[in-house]
Amino acid sequence: MRPDGWHLTQDLDDFLALAGDFLHSRPALHTLALTVTETLRTRGSDAYGTEAPIFGLLERAGEVRATYFRTPPRRPSLTPLTPEQADSLAARLASLGHPLPGVNADHATAAAFARAWQRHTGATPTIRERLRLYRLGTLTPPEPLPEGRGRVAGQQDREQLMCWHREFATAIGGVPSTDSGSWADTRIACGRVTFWETLDGTPVSMAGVTPMVAGQIRVAPVYTPDHLRGRGFAGAATVEVSRAALAAGATEVVLFADLANLTSNGLYQRIGYVPVTPCTTSRVPRRKPGIWEFLEPHAVRDW
Repeated sequence: MRPDGWHLTQDLDDFLALAGDFLHSRPALHTLALTVTETLRTRGSDAYGTEAPIFGLLERAGEVRATYFRTPPRRPSLTPLTPEQADSLAARLASLGHPLPGVNADHATAAAFARAWQRHTGATPTIRERLRLYRLGTLTPPEPLPEGRGRVAGQQDREQLMCWHREFATAIGGVPSTDSGSWADTRIACGRVTFWETLDGTPVSMAGVTPMVAGQIRVAPVYTPDHLRGRGFAGAATVEVSRAALAAGATEVVLFADLANLTSNGLYQRIGYVPVTPCTTSRVPRRKPGIWEFLEPHAVRDW
């Protein structure tokens, strides 16, 4: 039996062998870890960039109690931690000289980690953005639906997907997680993006999904161009992918929504999504006094 504490590795297989059961035990709350590790397992360690991913797990008496993962240069993601657990992780990472651009976690965990990181590095945390995790209850399509139909995006839609991928990243204030061509190709190959299109066949909104892992599928991203918003297209596209996820056998369908966007939060609740818990994504400063911006996990940002 290994000693209690945080153990870090770059070996995905070892990490999943030890932490897999723990992650599968709460698939909705662990959606980011499950979908990212599944992508790395199926597409290889370069799926999120050129730097090797880093994984961590907290063991107590031979049992995994929490996990950590990071795909540099992105911010790491944490499962729920107590203040003591957050402090021990912050101390370990600070001692190793790991610069952190942020952290994704539930709100209490991110706040605890922020305080711990401040103690160990002198950084000054500030909250930037909050999002909420939703789980699908009873799917309730809006009435009336906008005119049109849902359609799974195909190879002929590659340029449209690439364009909307770039626009979506800009709209949420980020940068694409992968190049737009690779992003589109992967989703076309697996049928993971659905358009809502008008009766003349013009795409007006898209909704994507992650692969099913541990019975859960996450809806991401959902995007409608500015000039087409307010017409119900995003809701219709989200209903289409949610229905398809259920038909594929998903026992849980989840998504994240920005709490500052009252429109999207209201929409998701009207079509049957219910709040699970507030979560937090934090941006961490370099190892010197500065600003640490908190975010709650990305509702529609692709991982």
